[in-house]
Amino acid sequence: MRQIQAVAVLAIALASPALAQDAQKEAGRPFVIGGVSWVDQQAFIDHGGRCGTKQPDAETMAAIDREVAAYMQARGGVEASATGGTINVYVHVINNGSGLANGDVPDSQIQDQIDVLNAAYAPTGWQFSLVSTDRTTNATWYTMTPGTTVEKQAKRALHQGTADDLNIYTANIGGGLLGWATFPSDYNHAPRMEGVVVLFTSLPGGSAVPYDQGDTATHEVGHWMGLYHTFQGGCSKNNDLVADTPAERSAAFGCPTGRNTCTGSRYPGNDPITNFMDYTDDSCMFQFSAGQDARMDTQFTTYRFGK
Repeated sequence: MRQIQAVAVLAIALASPALAQDAQKEAGRPFVIGGVSWVDQQAFIDHGGRCGTKQPDAETMAAIDREVAAYMQARGGVEASATGGTINVYVHVINNGSGLANGDVPDSQIQDQIDVLNAAYAPTGWQFSLVSTDRTTNATWYTMTPGTTVEKQAKRALHQGTADDLNIYTANIGGGLLGWATFPSDYNHAPRMEGVVVLFTSLPGGSAVPYDQGDTATHEVGHWMGLYHTFQGGCSKNNDLVADTPAERSAAFGCPTGRNTCTGSRYPGNDPITNFMDYTDDSCMFQFSAGQDARMDTQFTTYRFGK
């Protein structure tokens, strides 16, 4: 259903380029997320509000890929042993008191989020099963930001499971952010910091329009599975280290059909604006590529499977 809806949005945009351009720019219109007001949606994107995940530099990315390659070779060069399956999910609702206005999201909304994840990842063979939901009232944790002592306190107190279990934290996170995540390679040196954090209003049916259909979690789980942004590295040769995602100079937003920021024969294809690892609106994104699927499998096999 989500894919059908997304295709419909793209069809409308194709029929009306002006509409797509308006959705892309939103110039001069205040844009509010998590109680933080930006000049417009462009400013929100430029300041990294869409995703607060700390992106590794090129040297670190290369080192991770060498480690994965060595691990796979040590196994005889066989294919990834984890090519799909069911991932257990522990949801931690951090609130400022009772009621949705205080971030105490209902069980129904949490299940809707799990359903969105399952729909998004179904083509890759991965599924998610909600094991438990716990609720914590803590005004300090409620507005945590990435890399802080507060984040560390919350995660160390609440984290459950092992490397192949997913912890999702919902809160009214600070800085105007929608969410952030850790990468598979982070687990060995900081296992209790593992997981995905999302703004509670980004869950399906939330108020973080146009990021209110649950795909902030889809995007952040993509990082947790080992994926980078589609615009990682811009128009460089390796960009996101996935061969079948067209190069993209910068993050897209709105749903800018036909956008092409890396031109010339070296860069075939328009920007992958419908990919979950771009920054487009939830209604615009609906797919992972085959190469991203393969990368998730090798990353999970190396760093998570049975760990």
